[in-house]
Amino acid sequence: MTAKRSNGWQWGPFTFRLPFLHTRLLWPEFLQGVFVSTATGLALVPVLQAYFGMSFEQAVTCSLLYSFFIVSSLHTFGEPYAPGWNTPALPLVLAYVIAGYPDPVQRFQAMTALSLLFAGLVTVLGVSGLGTWLMRWLPPTLRAGIILGAAFAAFKKVFIDDAEKFLLQQPISTTLACVVCLVLVFSVPFQALKQRHRSLMLLASLGLLPGFIVAAVVGPLVGEVHFDVQWGWLIPPVGETVAKMSPFSIGWPSAKIFLEAIPLVLIAYVIQFGDIVTGTEVLREARPSRPDNPVDINVRRSHLALGIRNALSALVAPFFTTQGMLWTGVHVVIVQRWKEGPRSMRDLNSGLISYYLMGLPFIYFLLPLLTGLKPLLGIALSLTLILTGFACAYVAMAIPKTNASRGTALLVGAALALFEPWIGLAIGVSACLLLVGLEREQAPAAEPATVEPPAAAERATP
Repeated sequence: MTAKRSNGWQWGPFTFRLPFLHTRLLWPEFLQGVFVSTATGLALVPVLQAYFGMSFEQAVTCSLLYSFFIVSSLHTFGEPYAPGWNTPALPLVLAYVIAGYPDPVQRFQAMTALSLLFAGLVTVLGVSGLGTWLMRWLPPTLRAGIILGAAFAAFKKVFIDDAEKFLLQQPISTTLACVVCLVLVFSVPFQALKQRHRSLMLLASLGLLPGFIVAAVVGPLVGEVHFDVQWGWLIPPVGETVAKMSPFSIGWPSAKIFLEAIPLVLIAYVIQFGDIVTGTEVLREARPSRPDNPVDINVRRSHLALGIRNALSALVAPFFTTQGMLWTGVHVVIVQRWKEGPRSMRDLNSGLISYYLMGLPFIYFLLPLLTGLKPLLGIALSLTLILTGFACAYVAMAIPKTNASRGTALLVGAALALFEPWIGLAIGVSACLLLVGLEREQAPAAEPATVEPPAAAERATP
């Protein structure tokens, strides 16, 4: 499944590619990346301000650091996937950390523990090959319940837990933005229309941006959005920001925090493994169209790169789920254009790094852009969680094949969304054994995948 590595400097199993030397700037991907990365990369700013004690400038700096580690997947490790957050796990992680720990220091320590445990897990499972075995052993009903739990947690976060902070502050703008993005990404009638109209396909490829534009236009008209654009440059306060979250400054997590994080780490890996399979299958399907540009697919190397990114992020800017494997919507869009041949995209690596702005995070220094987006960031968070919840439900409900399995998956999902991870996972395993029994069927993650347009947009968020 591997191809000869080229166009870069080899170090161990990885390939370092210096932007502009080993990869070219492709304007179509670059321009899309400017808008979409800006619209989505700052979605965690309201969370960091509300629950982690960060100022706006410090929260933007956090986003800059997360982006740096994400993009390292391309230029430092040479991965052939469009990297992003482990978005479906985000609502579960936020619910666990915010409800379980009372102050920002403990919350960052919990994020450190989650990231370090996850780094160790993916490294061991990837290098040993046990990850594939684990996913084959995992009952389909339990896997469906875990993904459904992420959907429940996302909707609960938007409509119940944080409704007063975000949704009810901007109800019309948020609702319209969500409707626009849900239609563009998941609507069956719209999927048929965009196959016939290239302009609609281009619109859909912009991810969250159309929803943002609607919110930016309607919000001021209904009095929900007030812009205060400031001119100049933002100098990110990296030193003081890292000092507020790095374990070298605030202290290391206790053994108790590490132990309590284990079940959530296992749940996150189950979700992450699905990303690995999806990204690999998209590339497998496309490779016959580009024999001139071999792509090196190595799942063990990908596990190792993912582990290193999470470990380094845990030491500098811990926020679990920001260092995921795949931004599925972007990955599919780029690979689709790569399939069209060298005239559309010379090589896949150039297309990927161009979408991520050639690894240059200049958007985090542009004060007019940042202050212009500031009143829309609450909408960005709600939009991210709504799309995540819908996508998780979309995927999870397709897995069970019997009524008993569907009911059990619903029970497991509710338990994971409402209780502590240990309790939710225990209920899930018990329910699967008692109500469904030992399933012999392999989990879908171990089966050949067929990528269809709606499922391919499973993660329209980073």
